[in-house]
Amino acid sequence: MNLRPTLRGWGLAGVGLALVLLAVALGSVDLARIGAVGVVLVAASAAVVAWLDAGHVRRPLTVQRLVVPNPVHAGQRTAVEVRITSTDPAGRARLAGLRFAEQAATELSAGRPLRARVHRSPGIVVVSYGVHAARRGRWPLGPLVVTRTDLFGTVASTSTLGGQASVTVWPTVTTLPAPSDVLVGEPDRVALGARSPSTDDSSLRDYREGDDLRRVHWRSSARRGELLVRSDERAGLRPVSVLLDLPHRPAHVEWTVSLAASVALAMLDAGHPVRLLDGVRGHATPTGVPFLHTRNDGARAAILDQTVDLEGPRGATDAQARVIAGAHLLETTGADGEIVLGVLGPLGAGARAALAHVVDSAQGWAMVLSDPQHAAGQRDARHTVDALRRAGWRACEVTPGEPALDCWLRLLGSTR
Repeated sequence: MNLRPTLRGWGLAGVGLALVLLAVALGSVDLARIGAVGVVLVAASAAVVAWLDAGHVRRPLTVQRLVVPNPVHAGQRTAVEVRITSTDPAGRARLAGLRFAEQAATELSAGRPLRARVHRSPGIVVVSYGVHAARRGRWPLGPLVVTRTDLFGTVASTSTLGGQASVTVWPTVTTLPAPSDVLVGEPDRVALGARSPSTDDSSLRDYREGDDLRRVHWRSSARRGELLVRSDERAGLRPVSVLLDLPHRPAHVEWTVSLAASVALAMLDAGHPVRLLDGVRGHATPTGVPFLHTRNDGARAAILDQTVDLEGPRGATDAQARVIAGAHLLETTGADGEIVLGVLGPLGAGARAALAHVVDSAQGWAMVLSDPQHAAGQRDARHTVDALRRAGWRACEVTPGEPALDCWLRLLGSTR
């Protein structure tokens, strides 16, 4: 608790003390009494305010903070409601007359004071406001700052109440079409560690543009009134690894993460098992990075959660090392028949050589960042695209900041 006199309190105490000193010099008892009243009033007010402190350890007030939605995508708003309650009379006395202020990270408040609505009822105060999630990450809210002044406005106390909450901000994502007619061929029978599927392995899902009409389940479609197709999770849909090469220039990191997340979600929504590889082994199991399936609850959220804490490399050398580590992980965990979708930057010779071996057993597609503001980087991006195409990849150049849909369609229309 921070207890201090207000400007009025300092003035009253100062005048009172000056009157006491003047009374001593003049020998006036009445003047001394008048001066003492001001000093005693400020001291008594400080004692009362300290006793009514909202964070009183014996009868603390209860703070509950609700953030909806949470997590939230970057660029969206989320609503926050803070409920302060007290069930005992002493707590209600401390609750009355409090002024509330909420603390929030700059990424949520844009550095401006939060404008909140306060609703009071007996024993309950509700503070509600909205924040704008400006950037990907995990950003703190709280604790609540409460201020109380005495009846005469001579003393103010400021203290914190309750703990902190965290707002998880996912990257911005774009809905991309799933090119099942290009990336998934009917003859491809990829069994993820399983035998050829039986009819019991088939499930029905809604028809998506590009699905093979031979997979339409006509009887169920007629019964429901809309097209349904057979989906063999373990047979007809290749697993997809999204290889993410974060740029070492901070200005391009968020756009790159958003593009990779959009691609991963597009393939997941199409029914593919998907995993995200960033060259950092912190989230890998002894058998590699596990795939997420649409049949798993929360698969979309799990992929987006993996992107929240991604950080750019410390430099170009670190970035190349991450790409090589991702390529090595693909080789050691068996990427046979897999689709590797790379969101890459300009690569050095070592990284290009490592990725060249990936397509020996997998199908490789890559979008290579080419920054027109850096001539050397743009030249290296062209060399990277040419080298990947010679190795058997389908690759194209993309410009940081352009719409993800344009990048995706350019990749689909590119040639080896």
